[in-house]
Amino acid sequence: MKKLLSLLFFVTSPLLFSQNSTSYWQQHASYTMDVDVDVENYQYKGTQKLVYTNNSPNTLSQVFYHLYYNAFQPNSEMDARLQSIVDPDRRMVTNIGTKENPIYESRIAKLKPNEIGYLKVLSLKQDGENINYKNEGTVLEVTLNKAIKPGEKVTFDMTFEGQVPVMIRRAGRNNEDGVALSMAQWYPKMAEYDFEGWHADAYIAREFHGVWGDFDVTLHIDRNYTVGGTGYLQNPQEIGHGYEDKTKPLTIKKGKKLSWHFIAPKVHDFTWAADPEFTHDILKSKSGTSLHFLYKNDKKYAKSWKEAQALTEKALDYFNENIGPYPWKQYSVIQGGDGGMEYAMCTLISGGETLGSIIGTVYHELAHAWFQHLLATNESKHSWMDEGFTTYISTLASNKFIKNGDDKPNSDSYRRYFYLVNAEIEEPLTTHADRYHTNTAFSTASYTKGSMFLTQLNYIIGEENVKKSLKKYYEDFKFKHPTPNDYIRIAEKVSGIQLGWYLNEWTQTLHTIDYAIAKIENTNITLARVGKIPMPIDVKVTYKDGSSEDFYIPLSMMRGEKPTSATLLKDWAWAKPKYTFSTSKEIKKVEIDTSTLMADINRENNIFIVE
Repeated sequence: MKKLLSLLFFVTSPLLFSQNSTSYWQQHASYTMDVDVDVENYQYKGTQKLVYTNNSPNTLSQVFYHLYYNAFQPNSEMDARLQSIVDPDRRMVTNIGTKENPIYESRIAKLKPNEIGYLKVLSLKQDGENINYKNEGTVLEVTLNKAIKPGEKVTFDMTFEGQVPVMIRRAGRNNEDGVALSMAQWYPKMAEYDFEGWHADAYIAREFHGVWGDFDVTLHIDRNYTVGGTGYLQNPQEIGHGYEDKTKPLTIKKGKKLSWHFIAPKVHDFTWAADPEFTHDILKSKSGTSLHFLYKNDKKYAKSWKEAQALTEKALDYFNENIGPYPWKQYSVIQGGDGGMEYAMCTLISGGETLGSIIGTVYHELAHAWFQHLLATNESKHSWMDEGFTTYISTLASNKFIKNGDDKPNSDSYRRYFYLVNAEIEEPLTTHADRYHTNTAFSTASYTKGSMFLTQLNYIIGEENVKKSLKKYYEDFKFKHPTPNDYIRIAEKVSGIQLGWYLNEWTQTLHTIDYAIAKIENTNITLARVGKIPMPIDVKVTYKDGSSEDFYIPLSMMRGEKPTSATLLKDWAWAKPKYTFSTSKEIKKVEIDTSTLMADINRENNIFIVE
């Protein structure tokens, strides 16, 4: 028995670590890169000096780098996934069938040698000594000459070269808007090592997890190209292109290329885009953040991209107020990519012939600056926290500044969730982002059910408590890679309500909510829990004399109740399928959850009218 208990402790002890623990740690990576770009051939060569600090309690004998651009090659894992999934991303495939009977063919499979993407490591040294490494698709496996002990720093010196792929997903060249270079996932990037171990996942086209650090990046590129992205430009007077101080003289050097020098503190990625026809506008927000907008100098984009600027500042102010202060001095909205994707201190947004075609995407990607680049959950493992929380808060902001103030701004999420349940293709939110069986299940789970986690929490603990919990979450866990457990503990502290049951039921199971009015006899009302997920229940009773009364039934396992003006009834224990209470008058109508915030899959049994 002692041996068994010892074994169980050894196996499970890593799971006991919490981000709240005083033993919390995270690794640190400091990059210095110098890169020469050939805009004619879409290729580049670079050097990388990476100072890596092992803040973990473990000795590391290996490290891993991501080589994302290797995904854009025939026979890559990304290519294989496109050919096997039943509903591939339409941007990444060609329909060789008909509209009625589509047959999708992977675009990656058809790439020619001069169209593929690649990242090749040409040399790698650890503290000046050559080390062994092996390229496995989009991951570089490195065997260290000398293990890195806890608390130690090592320096990795690398030379590498890359080719920018044809635009297929997120990064690439010559997107649909004609933007020359969308440079995301472009450099060899150290994989994250945390309390769960290495996260050296192959790139399948979905989500990311990265090590926080500092970036010092110099790009040598054709002098006609305007560059925007992560970081602060250190030599604006040598560059111009809208970055310069107009009160000082320019000192631009002669030659075919300019050397753009960027510094980016405390970020976990570095992204840039470049085009010879970029317009560059700067809006100095009242909060002190400089908002940069880079878009094609084309009259079809001018009006919408100008209109988007003031609205972007409003969103920035909203997120500062409702989550926490944006800490960097700059944020850039850049025309590029293949839709919308968030990166450190910037986003790539495609399109924009009308304001409506881009502003919602701008709001969503800007909100990611908090949930992905300030809090930075592991979005490969917990995509619902990043995408869901972002969808929740950006929907509220869009509703306030873009739309007409819909009373139920998140109602579309409920409709999509109900479709997922009825189609019987739902998968648990604990599924790794790359492992969902369908893209539909992934997107609906991550964006829709993830945002509903917070919307429905308004029903459980109250709107003000949800607002307070998001601010406290930001305050306690910015720059700390929080987990789902970390947020739910914050919500418990703020509300005084126990919520472990909710985290389990909503994210780790496929259980659903369905409550019904089972019976009304005189002044007695009997409710029934039909679905598997237990919930506190709001009930509105309309009496025959025309008056009405609201009742609130807490769930016993909550060990508390939300703030409410309704009549408080005794707790309902989840194990009991039925619950009866009495009213003081004759009943005309009974309705469960008039707010419709509870994701009840069958609302037809939520209303009972006495004949």
